[in-house]
Amino acid sequence: MALAFLVPLAVSLGDRVRSEAIADAARRSALVTGALAVSTDPAVIERAVSASGGDAATRPVVHGLGDDSDAGRATPADLDRAREQRRSLVVDVPGGAARLEPVVLGERIAVVEVFVPDAAMSRGSGTRLLLLGAVALALVGSAVVVVDRVATRTVYATRGLIDGALAIGDGDLAARVEPTGPRELAEAGHAFNQMAERLDAARTDERELVADLSHRLRTPLTVLRLDAEALESDDTSVGTFSQAELDHRRGIRRIRQAIVTLEGEIDVLIKTTRKAVTHDAGPAMCDVSEVVRDRMVFWSALAGDQNRPHRVSGAQLRIPAPVPRAELAAALDAVIGNVFRYTPQGTAFEVAVSRRDGYVAIRIDDAGPGISDPDRALRRGTSDRGSTGLGLDIAKRVAMQANGSVSIDRAQLGGASVVMLLADPEATPRQVNRFGLVGRMAREARDQKSSARRRWPRQRPPDR
Repeated sequence: MALAFLVPLAVSLGDRVRSEAIADAARRSALVTGALAVSTDPAVIERAVSASGGDAATRPVVHGLGDDSDAGRATPADLDRAREQRRSLVVDVPGGAARLEPVVLGERIAVVEVFVPDAAMSRGSGTRLLLLGAVALALVGSAVVVVDRVATRTVYATRGLIDGALAIGDGDLAARVEPTGPRELAEAGHAFNQMAERLDAARTDERELVADLSHRLRTPLTVLRLDAEALESDDTSVGTFSQAELDHRRGIRRIRQAIVTLEGEIDVLIKTTRKAVTHDAGPAMCDVSEVVRDRMVFWSALAGDQNRPHRVSGAQLRIPAPVPRAELAAALDAVIGNVFRYTPQGTAFEVAVSRRDGYVAIRIDDAGPGISDPDRALRRGTSDRGSTGLGLDIAKRVAMQANGSVSIDRAQLGGASVVMLLADPEATPRQVNRFGLVGRMAREARDQKSSARRRWPRQRPPDR
């Protein structure tokens, strides 16, 4: 094993010494080629040859200047090959090697030859052999110790990989191994950890995709429901109808029932997948302004179809919030969707974003009839009255996830004003101010019921 390692090393060292000798010949040849580029005067060339150094046997020789006194060891065939190829060549000659460098001089091509003897290309061979022998002895002497230590580390690292693989196979994607042992096993440990992280990320991405897809399905489903509600009545119990009219009304009823069923299925899918995503992914960040602008692209188009005046304010600059983007988008869609669902067509609404007192506020106002019982509307996520849990409770859950809250007030437009408070990650919350947004949150916890009775009329519009 040691000899198999040392033989290529010896060859490599020999090639390096040969390369250094050839490189020295190239440097000496460059002095002469430079002089030829300036002048072909024999005196100038002679001075350049003398300046290149070396003894009489290794001094550069110039071929092709018109005289017959050219010395050198290269054959005419080698010289002609260098002239034809017009590039430097290294050819074997008796006693060593010769480096040939062609130089174009007008219509002639001269060749500068530098001889490199075998002694220069094998200098230090004895020392290298002694050094290699010492290395071989050292390798043989330490082989037993090294093999023993490597075997121990190999067994330990292999056992760690086996335990990690079994844990991953049992579904524990949080399992990781300590990359130890030989280099190959350490790299295998790093690769195993990367694989586990990618599997974990892929599962999270998959659940986020399902949640986002469910959210995107629910948005156009709102349009279908609104369109279905705008159709004529599906009641067939009162009046006299022809068979075609009966079939028409029954078809409308089936469409509405199918939309209700589909809404329920999508609601369940949203709740389960988002719960899994929140548990796996942990805290995340998003840009509130970007989410508001993105969702208003859809709702603005729907508002145009229903002739609803609308406005967005405060969403020009980046405003971070400690909630996942999909969660905040779902909360916005739930609140804005309630405006479309529980207010007549043509009712105006407004979405505003602001930052104050260490919180980010998202306010959705409408000009509808308002909410008769704000407490009940905010409790519906935990009630047992058939609620899907995807109304205002979504906004409440997202706000609580961001260390905030949701409150309901009377809007300046005349209807309901739903305010979501999210903790501002770039600011330290100040002391509670009764007249600020945080003050509103404090008042809600203290006297929400009494204030609701004072502010709201006796009529009971539809709950959200």
